[in-house]
Amino acid sequence: MTLPQEVLVAPAADPAHPAHPFKNAPDGLICPAAEIFDGGAFLQAVGDALADTSDRSKMRSATVALLRDARKTGTATIDAAITAQPFASRRAVRAYAYLTDCLVLGAHHVATQYLHPCPSPTEGEKLALLGVGGYGRAEMAPHSDVDLLFLTPYKITAWAESVIESMLYMLWDLKLKVGHASRTVRDCLRLGREDYTIRTAMLELRYLGGYAPLYDELHDRLQNELFSNTARDFIEAKLTERAERHTKQGGQRYMVEPNVKEGKGGLRDLQSLFWIAKYVHGVDTVADLVKLDAFTQDEIAEFDAAENFLWAVRCHLHLIAGRALDQLTFDRQVEVAARMGYVDKGGRRAVEHFMQDYFRHATHVGELTRIFLTALEASHVKQEPRLTRLFRRRKRAKAGYKIEQNRLDVENEATFLDDPVNILRIFEEALRTGTLLHPNAMRFIKANLHLIDDDLRANKDAQRIFLDLMLKHGNPERALRRMNELGVLAAFVPEFEPILAMMQFNMYHHYTVDEHTIQTISVLAQIEREELRESLPVASRILKAGVNRKVLYVALLLHDIGKGREEDHSILGARIARKVAPRLGLKAEDCETVEWLIRNHLLMSDVAQKRDISDPRTVRDFAKQVKSIARLDLLTVLTVCDIRGVGPGTWNNWKAQLLRTLYSETAAVLENGMEAVNREARMSEAKAALRKALSDWDKTDLRRETTRHYPPYWQGLPTESHAELAKLLHGISDNEIRINLTPDPDRDATQVLFALADHPGIFSRLAGALALVGANIVDARTYTSKDGYATAAFWVQDGDGAPYDAGRLPRLRKMIEGTLKGEVIARQKFADKDKLPKRERGFKFPTQITFDNEGSEIYTIIEVDTRDRPGLLFDLTRTLAASNMYIASAVIATYGAQVVDTFYVKDMFGLKLHADNRQKALEEKLRRAIERGAERAQA
Repeated sequence: MTLPQEVLVAPAADPAHPAHPFKNAPDGLICPAAEIFDGGAFLQAVGDALADTSDRSKMRSATVALLRDARKTGTATIDAAITAQPFASRRAVRAYAYLTDCLVLGAHHVATQYLHPCPSPTEGEKLALLGVGGYGRAEMAPHSDVDLLFLTPYKITAWAESVIESMLYMLWDLKLKVGHASRTVRDCLRLGREDYTIRTAMLELRYLGGYAPLYDELHDRLQNELFSNTARDFIEAKLTERAERHTKQGGQRYMVEPNVKEGKGGLRDLQSLFWIAKYVHGVDTVADLVKLDAFTQDEIAEFDAAENFLWAVRCHLHLIAGRALDQLTFDRQVEVAARMGYVDKGGRRAVEHFMQDYFRHATHVGELTRIFLTALEASHVKQEPRLTRLFRRRKRAKAGYKIEQNRLDVENEATFLDDPVNILRIFEEALRTGTLLHPNAMRFIKANLHLIDDDLRANKDAQRIFLDLMLKHGNPERALRRMNELGVLAAFVPEFEPILAMMQFNMYHHYTVDEHTIQTISVLAQIEREELRESLPVASRILKAGVNRKVLYVALLLHDIGKGREEDHSILGARIARKVAPRLGLKAEDCETVEWLIRNHLLMSDVAQKRDISDPRTVRDFAKQVKSIARLDLLTVLTVCDIRGVGPGTWNNWKAQLLRTLYSETAAVLENGMEAVNREARMSEAKAALRKALSDWDKTDLRRETTRHYPPYWQGLPTESHAELAKLLHGISDNEIRINLTPDPDRDATQVLFALADHPGIFSRLAGALALVGANIVDARTYTSKDGYATAAFWVQDGDGAPYDAGRLPRLRKMIEGTLKGEVIARQKFADKDKLPKRERGFKFPTQITFDNEGSEIYTIIEVDTRDRPGLLFDLTRTLAASNMYIASAVIATYGAQVVDTFYVKDMFGLKLHADNRQKALEEKLRRAIERGAERAQA
């Protein structure tokens, strides 16, 4: 939209009959115009090819063949040029538009000069050919649509209809996606009044060929009869359209798979801004807005940089896909980053550097939009926001500030800077008055970030105000997000700058690191406002009872500050916090707690999701690391906020249940001593609970059930599961397989219980059966009874991470039974099912395998951290079974495309795996199984 709106191919001198449509080529193309399309050669070839025939079908076919060759050559030339100059997008989109002009005008030339010549047209037989929309702007990606308007003075004549039809058939034969309309000037005005989409398209009319006075008439009448005096309506319509588009695309600027055209901060936002500017001010380029004081020169430079970057991304997306594609999916992100020359560096992948640049440009687009819209309000063209008008009536601004257009501004810029602490105070005043910052104030702040220096960071008032923004106004998210977008947050906490707009390429995190940080603080504020009491009862109770809020907020602010480097971000973050926390005015004891929280901010989540928390040893070891109830409370709240801040759908009942259980068990240990949880006590309690649940059973049967199992069975399952398994085992024969499927809403899963005769590899067989029916296993336990039966409990979810609907359970049971009876051979079936979607193939995670003999009293804990895929668990359990490993339980923690599978195992003699050589041999087998499966999944 910053390109001049002139025709890219000059029209002929005679407005009614263009004899030579390719006289002049535009400047600013990515390669010489003659290499894109040789107009003279085309006209000569057309003349030669059509000279000896009057058959219109043959003439059209010959023209299409010539244009097809020209299009192929021109497209290849431009494609090669942008591949060699990946950021030269503005010249590339102009070149694609120029090539399209040549193709369209070539078809028009043949249609009017050869197929349907009209030497003496009447007034009604005059026809103008116009480009509209993106094509009218002369901005085209490799596979953009071609939008044409055929303009006639009156009702379309038979001659004009023939010309249009012949042109369209030729263009369609070239495989161009042509959108077209045939209208009179009167039609255009009428439809433009009724439909804002049509009105917007005509805002960017461009004359291509034919009878030029018709274009002039339409252009003048649109300006005088339609665009004038309707600016406010047009703006409101475009802003409504923009809001609806953002909602459809996810509503967030930091969506990890953004739509480069339609998404928030994308090209359409820039185009909408230009449409409004053109409609209101009649500008031809966005740069003209500097003269109108709507933008500064620096802001125009930001606009140009964002536009150039986004167009480059869109062009490369089209070239990679071979079609029009604007969704920047995970697999395409990797390819676009490579095409644009990004490389791995500093412990981060090329795609992460690329997406960080993308999100920074998207942020600039948002800032520019806010500035421009407020400028429109100042000129009374756009209506002020009603909500902020209400705010203005509630509170007046303090001395030194003023409220303009319902936004907070600085009263006197010179005196304002006498005290640089005012750069922070203005955010506090905005929260106090409930107003947004005026763009003038935002510009002023950005221009004076250099005043935020070491002296200001050490200023006690500045430290207090910064902490109060989080602690005292009930809405820290709003202040922090605006400070972040303006650069104030990174200026006051320079260590925050590296994580700005940093994308984590792992399918787990929905937001950039800085946005995730702000989201976690927002969650904490919601808990404090008692908005999440039902969904987060433990965290809500902890905060209501009272904790060190300052420590908690600072720990959340800094918990991911070490990301993006090669070192473990928890360790590096703790080291950074050791410097930052005192600088924020925290006492030495609080600084130590913040540092501990950041170093251990993943500890509770890891223990809950990667370990068997029914094992007393797990709880006792965790309690030893936490040491006090105060730290347990802080860590619990921080963990909850961290997980909920990852993105929609990440927090669920399963995680909630695990964390609540771990919290209550650990609190009991810390309050009552390490023996508060032990095997004997749990076994006695579990047996007593089972006797109560099965009080109607015969005493002999009940005694048999409570004595047939080994101690681990009693600590790993709830009473309801013990009761159901008892019923499955009652009267079972050696050749039976009994199954029970029950929804477990408290854990967002379906529980599948098995009872059958024990045999080697039973865990792998059951896991394979569940995986084959499409069930995702999130937790599992297997036990062997003293009389030779295996009992197993699996918790599974469907493909959407939810429990199976009750109506699907009978079919699910039948499929599982068929697999277990050998009707389907798991290994063969997985060859078809174990495939990664193309979108997810760009994710890579190094495989890490660890052996832990200290975390459990009777089992070796094997933790496998690797790339997830459908058949992974089956491959791992089959390998363990083939190595004569008995699997007692498996805990599965999934983080997007990454998974951590933890197995509690012992060997065939019931012993732990202590010998290094045995561990190395088993690790090698597991790695081979992972590699073979990965090759199969990528095939």
